[in-house]
Amino acid sequence: MKFLSNFVAIAFSSAAIANMCSAAPFVPSKLSTSASVPNVFGIGRGGGLFGGAGKKRDSEDDVKDKLRAESGETFPALSQEEIEEWLGHIPLFAVTDSNGAGVVLKPDNDTSVMYFFLSPQMANATLAQLKGTNDELDLKISAFSLGKIWYKVLNGDQSEIKLKQPGTDDSAAETFTGGKVEYRLVPDTRDLLGARMLLTMTPEDGEEMKKAGDEMTPELAQKAVEKAMTESPEFKENYNEIPIFLIAQMRMQKPAADGEEAKTILPMYFSLQTMVSTWQQFMGAQSDPELKTMEPAINVMNLHKLVDMMSKPSEIDFRSCLLLPPVPIGNRAGAAGDSGAELQGAAGGQMGGGGTLGDL
Repeated sequence: MKFLSNFVAIAFSSAAIANMCSAAPFVPSKLSTSASVPNVFGIGRGGGLFGGAGKKRDSEDDVKDKLRAESGETFPALSQEEIEEWLGHIPLFAVTDSNGAGVVLKPDNDTSVMYFFLSPQMANATLAQLKGTNDELDLKISAFSLGKIWYKVLNGDQSEIKLKQPGTDDSAAETFTGGKVEYRLVPDTRDLLGARMLLTMTPEDGEEMKKAGDEMTPELAQKAVEKAMTESPEFKENYNEIPIFLIAQMRMQKPAADGEEAKTILPMYFSLQTMVSTWQQFMGAQSDPELKTMEPAINVMNLHKLVDMMSKPSEIDFRSCLLLPPVPIGNRAGAAGDSGAELQGAAGGQMGGGGTLGDL
């Protein structure tokens, strides 16, 4: 268990985040996490940290291998409506004007970008940067449903976009055609680094960390970070490559609903730290000494690839999988640190905001 703690500590350390800041679109000045522990009720067979593979592997093939039904059954594809519902409870945060219309930024003269953040801290940092340039801008943080915008905005054909200066009347809006605005979905930089580390760490690296134990040196941590930043086969971009984490042996029990039986489900996480903390707390409560020391088979998957898999017939029962939001709904404002007030209005109401994007 100490190795897991060391691994997460490296991925979430301020030094590791500093290595990514130069490439990140916006980097928060303050980071914190808050997560509740779901009711984990059982684990499957097997073990092996990070899947136990001794070579670099394709994350998609690895997930298919770990999660396919033992019966060999093939499950029907999820419809677009089912996928939208599966993603629907995941909140995204974006800077908008007072009416909920998205704020489009121009990193350079040829690019117009709107950012959707999974991290409320990063959204608030962006808001602070914009207000720092002009404190008269009437801007706020709005919350949107990932399910509502996945197809219509992030992966859709935006044939017509209306752009106007914040605070101006709609009559001043200029209409553009041909997809002039690029929409970017930005993961938490800590989880992005964690995904890169998972894909580059070998069994030899793991043994070196285990031997270090409580005496993890800055040099060893820096070595792991540099390898993750230079050798990762996936998650090379700081946006639109969203890591999803899972432990193949871990299951949860969904309470019985009206007229339905309780259901065993596989949890999938946006937050590496939440997943590892859940595993450690559950395993720490076990009375069997062998269970206490079981190493989890951790896998990471690109969200876009995951959705693509779900939209096709599969040996994985995706209807028995649950995607857990990075910030629990009841704790969104608390997770925002000093900027919590900005989020209370966004998180307190229905996800979707208002204005241009909120009607989707």
